[in-house]
Amino acid sequence: MASLSRRLVWNVFRLQRQTIPVVQNRSFLGLFKGSWRRVLSVGVGASLCAIPVGQRSEPGLSNESLIKRAASLVTDSTQTFLSQTTYALIESLTEYTKTVYTLVSLQQKYTSLVNKLNSNEESAIWQVIIGARVQMKNLQDEYLKYEANWTRAVKISEMAAEAAYLAGADQASVTVRNHIQLVQTQIKETRELALKAEALLAAFQSEEIKKENKDNPPDGDSPRSEDSPRSSLSDEEVPEAYLRED
Repeated sequence: MASLSRRLVWNVFRLQRQTIPVVQNRSFLGLFKGSWRRVLSVGVGASLCAIPVGQRSEPGLSNESLIKRAASLVTDSTQTFLSQTTYALIESLTEYTKTVYTLVSLQQKYTSLVNKLNSNEESAIWQVIIGARVQMKNLQDEYLKYEANWTRAVKISEMAAEAAYLAGADQASVTVRNHIQLVQTQIKETRELALKAEALLAAFQSEEIKKENKDNPPDGDSPRSEDSPRSSLSDEEVPEAYLRED
């Protein structure tokens, strides 16, 4: 009976060793010899160590100085973002404006030569005009995309300037605000050039529509060909984008 009890105890002990990992670190085992408060303090300390906290890169500087420096770095980054988006928008708007003027020029030449061209020449010129219209629409979509990026960059820069001011980095805040005003002026001037080109195109197309309606009254005294490129130009509605005001 005694031997049976010893075997049972030994089997239980062996099973425990297989299922429960044995801690070899004596310092860790020593924690359990003290009070439960010591165990709790170790657990809390380990949790805090898991939280990523930046350390001082330069221990000699105060927290205020480090925050100012960080705010200045943020303003530098936002200025770079704003400069790049401004450049992209100006370049895109400029190309768009050039294409609008090109389209106006092509349509003016077509109108002046329409009665002197044969059908093949007329069709060839009209294909060039259609290509210019497609290019203008593509460039318009492109500059609208860059305009959205530029608007976000301005908002981010304004937030960075405010953060720098609150952090005490006054010079960095002033620099960003001046930069914002500068790029806003540049974009405004470029937009005005684009609006002038759009207004010229819209005025020319409106004049063409009036002229076509005058040459072809509703009573049908002067019927026109439905296949005529000039007829297609006159019937075309003026795009809303040409008439909008920013």
